[in-house]
Amino acid sequence: MKQSRERRLVQYLLDHAGVQIDGERPFDIRVHNPAFYPRVVAGGSLALGESYMDGWWECEQLDRFFKRITAARLDRKVRKSKDLLWAVLKSRLTNTQGRARAFEVGKHHYDIGNDLFEAMLDKRMNYSCAYWKQADNLDAAQEAKLELTCRKLLLSPGMRVLDIGCGWGAFAIYAAKKYGVEVTGVTVSREQVDSARRCCAELPVCIELQDYRQIQGVFDRVVSIGMFEHVGASKYRTYMQVVHRCLKDGGLFLLHTIGGNSSVKTVDPWIAKYIFPNSMMPSARQITNAAEGLFVLEDWHSFGPDYDLTLMAWYRNFTRNWHRLREKYGQRFYRMWTYYLLCCAGAFRSRRNQLWQVVFSKNGLSGGYPCFR
Repeated sequence: MKQSRERRLVQYLLDHAGVQIDGERPFDIRVHNPAFYPRVVAGGSLALGESYMDGWWECEQLDRFFKRITAARLDRKVRKSKDLLWAVLKSRLTNTQGRARAFEVGKHHYDIGNDLFEAMLDKRMNYSCAYWKQADNLDAAQEAKLELTCRKLLLSPGMRVLDIGCGWGAFAIYAAKKYGVEVTGVTVSREQVDSARRCCAELPVCIELQDYRQIQGVFDRVVSIGMFEHVGASKYRTYMQVVHRCLKDGGLFLLHTIGGNSSVKTVDPWIAKYIFPNSMMPSARQITNAAEGLFVLEDWHSFGPDYDLTLMAWYRNFTRNWHRLREKYGQRFYRMWTYYLLCCAGAFRSRRNQLWQVVFSKNGLSGGYPCFR
């Protein structure tokens, strides 16, 4: 049977990643609807994700599929080929993270439902990369991440700590209980605020529904775990200025963030539409440029492969507990969430995405900063 031009173009592109259409390997794709080909050629990565949500194609192991296509840098292949200029393969979104839209990601993503995140995450509800160096399960790896973070901050009893993007309060609870510090946490998610306040009721922890630009007060330490990805490139400097204003002289600031290998001001259009609106991954250069003249860089720790392990653990929890969620969320959501978790796992496995913990001080620590790993 003669193949359509669009199918030939899609297979030509997938050949660079060693992926076959209707192949037998677990990372090959099986197409159920021939309209898939013109849809993806016209719509790029947005159409690829939406057609998966619609059940037009399948892949036995999506994480391995995405590891291959991200490692092959198919976006570059597209830009070099006049026949494969898929307009939306890389979005051309401008940064939209003004104050009026700062709460959008909270409503769109973090307020989906605490039942979903309780089914997927560890017992402390950490929604960020775990630290697997000496851990063999998700709970242990997330506790190791919290302990590593506290040690890097050189916490001591009585310190006042600001947690920007506090989530459901995992860090605040751990640091208050184990290190005797007072924590102020801010988030743009109402669901997270309500849950965190209940969990922190007996602790020296204050949780606020607040944009980071509204923060007042001065703190001994500032920590931000998995929030900087929502700031937007045009606001990186503003963010660093807020932290600088809130941090005491002699204080430390720990930034835990997903990172990219190149400086961009765009975000994948499928992720932007269905998962994290207005988000983007900063590069190392964008982070250091934003911090220049404000902070001294004390430590930079990269452990991106640990996010692959974390995402796969979340995926196993999500699928294992899906029977509890099915009636509320439905099959299309299941396919969307599966696609999200596994495409991200593949991107970290291919080292296209990174995970960094960066420690800054205002004026440099006398005698130097101790290394924790």
